[in-house]
Amino acid sequence: MVVTVLLLLQASASPGQRPGVSTLSVEHIAFDSQTFDPLVMRGIAEGVYPGAALVVGRRDTVLFARAYGHLTWRSKSPAVSINDTFWDLASLTKVVATVPSLMLLVEEGKVGLDTPVVRYISEFNGPGTAAITVRHLLTHTSGLRGTLPLRDAPDSATALRMVFATTPVVAPGSRMVYSDLNAILLGEIVQRVSGQPLDVFVTREVYTPLGLDQQMMFRPPKRLAPRIAPTGLWHGHPVAGIVNDPNAARLGGVAGHAGLFATARALGRYAQFTLGEGSAPGGPRILKRETVHQFTQVAVAARRGAGARTLGWEALPTGEEVSSAGTLLGPRSYGHTGWTGTSLWIDPDRDLFILLLTNRAFDPRSRRSFTKLHEIRGRVADAAARAADASH
Repeated sequence: MVVTVLLLLQASASPGQRPGVSTLSVEHIAFDSQTFDPLVMRGIAEGVYPGAALVVGRRDTVLFARAYGHLTWRSKSPAVSINDTFWDLASLTKVVATVPSLMLLVEEGKVGLDTPVVRYISEFNGPGTAAITVRHLLTHTSGLRGTLPLRDAPDSATALRMVFATTPVVAPGSRMVYSDLNAILLGEIVQRVSGQPLDVFVTREVYTPLGLDQQMMFRPPKRLAPRIAPTGLWHGHPVAGIVNDPNAARLGGVAGHAGLFATARALGRYAQFTLGEGSAPGGPRILKRETVHQFTQVAVAARRGAGARTLGWEALPTGEEVSSAGTLLGPRSYGHTGWTGTSLWIDPDRDLFILLLTNRAFDPRSRRSFTKLHEIRGRVADAAARAADASH
């Protein structure tokens, strides 16, 4: 295997470098960039996404980091940057904001996993809801439907009442049905128990101690708009900085299921924090190892085509025909994806994380863009696993 050392670059490529690719300084790499570049660039060539960022690493080092393409399809659009480009994380919000907040509150004894949700949200008291626990929400076994048309609500308060009024469509605990409503309720539990909105709580307790409060945020200020990868079009103009998920937008841009924006660099450090079982290199211990173990081991086994789940994360097997985790990650691996084109997978047995961020939701120029992105994610994960094995 060719040993590649990536030199520190800023937004533009160095002489002789492939156009549209920029890199971040990393050391001691046993990874061949020629293995990853064709996989990620293929998505741009096929019109799946205009830009992407890939970071692969261990708990104490970054092994590979590279940015590809531009924020839009225009060649004069800003190039993607590992350090500076912000991405709408979509459902990665669940595991990067909501889950760590719950972990802290459970660790402190303020939230009980097997406590009924109605204990924390008194309005959540419809038929069948008394049996729904916090654990059910985290494992998507609450029996609630996948989503609701919250965008049709006149305001955020009405939208929340719609969520509180929902009732299970199947018996809680009987099967896994992925639902944004679970995460919305969890975000509300965080607010009611901590006395602070989800964004304020997770920033104070997690992002600031990790040194990431300027690179991970809900409702980014307008001054950052030129650095945010757009996820939609409005009358032909790119839309950036407004959460792509309409339900999260109706909830004010801060919700347990979506709304977080972050850079690849910040998410890489968050992945190291998770691989480090509650602490990142050079940072304080934020969570106990036992808490991280509790939330990242399989809590619901795969069954009847539904993937396995931890307390918040997707686990293996994913139940997908083409898995975003590929075919080689270890059996204890866990991860999550986002509708906008984001994904993070963590393999604790290899001490490895694979972060691939794209803005697939922005004006895809190929048919079946989501399916093609799944294939790219899987191939990248497999390539990372092979490179990690070869480096030992």
